[in-house]
Amino acid sequence: MTTARKGIILAGGSGTRLYPITMGVSKQLLPVYDKPMIYYPLSVLMLAGIREIAIITTPADQDQFRRLLQDGAQWGLSFTFIAQPEPEGLAQAYLLAEDFLDGAPSAMVLGDNLFFGHGLPDLLKAAGDRPDGGTVFGYRVADPERYGVVDFAPDGSVRQIIEKPSNPPSSYAVTGLYFLDGTASERARSVQKSERGELEIVTLLESYLQDNALSVQQMGRGYAWLDTGTHSSLLDAGNFVRTLSERQGQQIGSPDEIAYLQGWIDEAGLRERAALFGKNAYGSYLRMMLD
Repeated sequence: MTTARKGIILAGGSGTRLYPITMGVSKQLLPVYDKPMIYYPLSVLMLAGIREIAIITTPADQDQFRRLLQDGAQWGLSFTFIAQPEPEGLAQAYLLAEDFLDGAPSAMVLGDNLFFGHGLPDLLKAAGDRPDGGTVFGYRVADPERYGVVDFAPDGSVRQIIEKPSNPPSSYAVTGLYFLDGTASERARSVQKSERGELEIVTLLESYLQDNALSVQQMGRGYAWLDTGTHSSLLDAGNFVRTLSERQGQQIGSPDEIAYLQGWIDEAGLRERAALFGKNAYGSYLRMMLD
C-alpha cells in the first residue's frame, strides 16, 4: 500500500525584506487582499489532496498560527506545528519535519507563494502520483537571475539547477513548490551549508538529479506564480486576487471552499464557517455555495 503524501508549509523566517510591517507579525500572516497569506499555499496542498500537514514557524510566531489555523479539523485536515529555531535554508525543513514525515513522500510549499491557474489540480495530481524521485515546477520569468534557474539539456531533460546565475541558461525559475519522495529527509542530512550559511534546496535537488530522479514540470501561460516577499510583490498579489475575485465572482485560496468540494467537510461544517465570517464578502461567498 502506498504511503499517503504529507504536506509541509515553510512559514518561518524573519521577513526582513518587508520591514517595518513584519516587525510585529509574521510575513505569512499578512493579508493578501481578503485572506491571510498562508491560506494560499495551504490551498495548494489541499488541491493536491493532502490532508496531513506540518506548519513550520518561528517559535515566537507559533501561537499566532495556532490561533488562526487551529488544528485543521474545521477543514477536515490535521496540522502539526514545528518550530524553526533559526532560519538555515529551505532544505532545513526536511530535517525539522523528519519525524513528522516518517519516511512518507511530501509536498513542500513556501508560505509566501501564491499559485493560480486552470488545471492546477491536475498538474499537482500528476506530480503527486509519482511515487519515486522528485518534481519541481518551472515558471517562465523575465528576471531569472533572481531565482534558481533550470538548465535544460537539448532533449528537454534537466541538466542542472543553478542558484541566481549571472548568465541564466534559461528563463525558467524553480518555484517554491517541491514534491519529493520519502528519501528527502535522509538526503537533507547530507547537505552541507553553503557559503551564505544555509542548507540550500538546490543542493538537495542536485542529489535527485545525480540519481536521474528529478522532473521539472513547466507551468505554461495559463498559470500565475507570485512570490509575496517584497512590498511591491505583496501589493501586486493583493491586486491580482482582488481583480480575479471581483470580475469572476470566485474565491482564490479558500480552504473552506476546497474542503467542501473535496468532501472533507459537510454542509453543516461549511455553514458554521460561513457564520463565523458574518456578513463580509467571504462569508457571503460561502453561503452562496450552500444556496
